Amino acid sequence: MHSIKINLDVVLNKRGMTLNELSEKTGVSIANLSNLKNNRVVPVRFSTLGRICKALECQPADILKYEDD
Repeated sequence: MHSIKINLDVVLNKRGMTLNELSEKTGVSIANLSNLKNNRVVPVRFSTLGRICKALECQPADILKYEDD
């Protein structure tokens, strides 16, 4: 099985940013960001991913990782 892992927590730690701060910068709810951070979300809108990348000054590949189980 193949899967995509979300490494939002890693990028947040590198930037020294909290979910609350990211929520304020992106307009994405803390609940949705928490689900992303904990890999409990399957669909991710490109617009949401774009706002997160802009706020964290990163690329989608910094947050998303493909793993071959």
